[in-house]
Amino acid sequence: MGRIRRLVLDTLKPHDPTIIELAQSLSELGGVEAVNISIYEMDRKVENAKITIEGSDIAYDEIRAVISA
Repeated sequence: MGRIRRLVLDTLKPHDPTIIELAQSLSELGGVEAVNISIYEMDRKVENAKITIEGSDIAYDEIRAVISA
């Protein structure tokens, strides 16, 4: 099976944690070399975020766990 080297996600995230805290958590995962988060819409309770993750071997299940927490 091939390795995931770039993952682009369109997500809804609560205002807390901040995008800086989320990016730090994601960047600490193995295989992740770069994280870019852009907020393109804000609501009262959530933010619409485009999250781009790049690396040599991204573990999708770990990414999903961090974002869902």
